[in-house]
Amino acid sequence: MNWDDLASTALVGTDRRPYRGDLLASAAVEVARRRAGWRPARPSPEEQTTAATPPDRRAGQAAPEEEQEVVERAAAGRLVRIMGGEQRRLLAEWLDAAAATGRRVPPAVLPELLEHGLSDRSIRAHIGQLAGRRGRWLAERAERWAYLLEEPTGETWELGSAADRLAYLRRLRAADPGEARRLLESTWERETPDDRAAFMALMAGGLSMDDEPFLEAALDDRRREVRQEAANLLTRLPGSRLARRMAERARRCVTVERGLISVEAPEACDKAMERDGVRPKPPRGIGERAWWLQQVIARAPLSMWELPPSRMLRMRMPDWHDEVRAAWVRAAVLQRDPEWARVMFAWDPIADLLEALPPDEQQELAAGFVTDHDLDGQLIMVLGGVAPCWRERLATAVLRKILRVAATQPWNLGELVRLAGERVDPALAALAEGFSPVPPIQEVAALLRFRADMLRELSP
Repeated sequence: MNWDDLASTALVGTDRRPYRGDLLASAAVEVARRRAGWRPARPSPEEQTTAATPPDRRAGQAAPEEEQEVVERAAAGRLVRIMGGEQRRLLAEWLDAAAATGRRVPPAVLPELLEHGLSDRSIRAHIGQLAGRRGRWLAERAERWAYLLEEPTGETWELGSAADRLAYLRRLRAADPGEARRLLESTWERETPDDRAAFMALMAGGLSMDDEPFLEAALDDRRREVRQEAANLLTRLPGSRLARRMAERARRCVTVERGLISVEAPEACDKAMERDGVRPKPPRGIGERAWWLQQVIARAPLSMWELPPSRMLRMRMPDWHDEVRAAWVRAAVLQRDPEWARVMFAWDPIADLLEALPPDEQQELAAGFVTDHDLDGQLIMVLGGVAPCWRERLATAVLRKILRVAATQPWNLGELVRLAGERVDPALAALAEGFSPVPPIQEVAALLRFRADMLRELSP
């Protein structure tokens, strides 16, 4: 069977096109045969002696024995189909589910999977878990796949690579936040700037006032990303020294009395403000004072406003009203405040605000938004901010939207159909299938069935 026949069989599946023998093994042989025409560069005289020895006979050249079990044949076959173009956007979900099983992919699919990792950095961590020892053996011998060597290997904090140490600290922070902080403090001065920036981002997990002294000191770090992340984390701690300083600045800018909000933007951005995370240079299209005002209010604790957010939004504000409201949106996002996020979403429905809410409420708000809002880029962005798996209420609202738009603008449905198929709980495939016979709805149902089968093949 030639390559085209093998690829076609892999795409439709051996259930629909039976194949005698091992399809993956045949595909691996065919890949090797097709690549055999490549002519390597002529080795230097110094390399000829080493090259004369067959690679598999050199000391230490044989691929090591694997410790992980391989995924089942059906799961591996589906991976081949996904990488070949069938529902390619589900590759990350397949890898995530497969990595959770603790298994590895078969050797025959490793080259193609490593090639996908070249163009998609987001899947590299999962490839590192799924490639097994043979994957690292390949990465040591092919420079284009060397990125795999930077992914976690399971080594300890003291002996591991940067990726190993990041993974170790993430696990420790989840289990014991205080111990993770103490470990990081013990090595902080010896860490590289890049590592300090990556480690600082992990402090968001388990954040508490116990972390405040360490974060306050990090405001003086040499690396801008470290200082900015420390300021963001301190903003989430209303009792932090940074929050108190920002509250004092905000009180100098904003006065609330007798149903009126009076605002006076800062005249300058001094070094103390910069240390607390206020960036002096505004983005294009916004004035300096407006930019400084927004940042001060966004970092001031929302608890300083004595009135509830719904009341604050209704009060008259003669000047700077757009800037202040935009700052409240940013504050709700930075401080993960559910009450403010809920109210500000009604005023400015952006996806970032949903991150401050629990999954159930995310779906409730999104379902209402889908019902009341036309299909446009904003609706897609809001839905993109809702964590999977979407349950029946949101799924039904989206299916109704698809059905309604299919009658008037069927050309406008592509992204919404794909998003529904990828985010709705696959257990609701029957709901989608019975919802309507129109092709876009059935396309969602087919994608949900594909995901349900995919996850079932990967289940223990």
